Amino acid sequence: MLRQGRLTSAQKRALNELLPRYGVPPGAGPIDTETLFGRKSDVILEIGFGNGESLWQMALSEPEHDFIGVEVHPPGVGHLLLALQAHAIGNVRVAATDAVAFLEQRFACGALAGVRIYFPDPWPKKRHHKRRIIQPDFVNLLARRIRPGGILHLATDWQPYADHMLEVLAANRGFTNLSQQGDYCGRPHWRPKTKYETRAARLGHEVRDLLFERTASAE
Repeated sequence: MLRQGRLTSAQKRALNELLPRYGVPPGAGPIDTETLFGRKSDVILEIGFGNGESLWQMALSEPEHDFIGVEVHPPGVGHLLLALQAHAIGNVRVAATDAVAFLEQRFACGALAGVRIYFPDPWPKKRHHKRRIIQPDFVNLLARRIRPGGILHLATDWQPYADHMLEVLAANRGFTNLSQQGDYCGRPHWRPKTKYETRAARLGHEVRDLLFERTASAE
């Protein structure tokens, strides 16, 4: 969903001056990630990075990986661009576009080593559940883009949405749950604990992490 928000002057400058540097160049076919990053490496996609707090921290702590973040919210994109510049981060590229179309059009099958989706909009009202990004068709698309052995990592502080995501993923033959109990995992070391998660804890919301490994072909 395209959300509008107030851009600060610094964010406006970032979108104008830094997006050409850190952005994924427009195109109609799969991205050549080796050319994009200037090296051959595992590429991880974060969908809906918000203000980019998790993304730039993961990029700093995992310099061996390259990251692509996709987000439609301009202030969040601007915020991330400023952080990339401030911390001299070179292993992140940004796409300010729709995640579904971006996945469909810009990645070949098996191109990604992982996908991370943290705190997506839970759309709590029942009539809005169809707007949730984690749906069977979208998970099938993720399975086609993540290579075997790659990890799909989801996190939410909304328990009904966690249950929904678990049900959808458990029904997909392309993924295997890494939880020994068949439900949720502890927070892995690579996911930063952000201000959002601190706020969720203050509200009494328990964060659920779902870790699924790409195994067989999706159906």
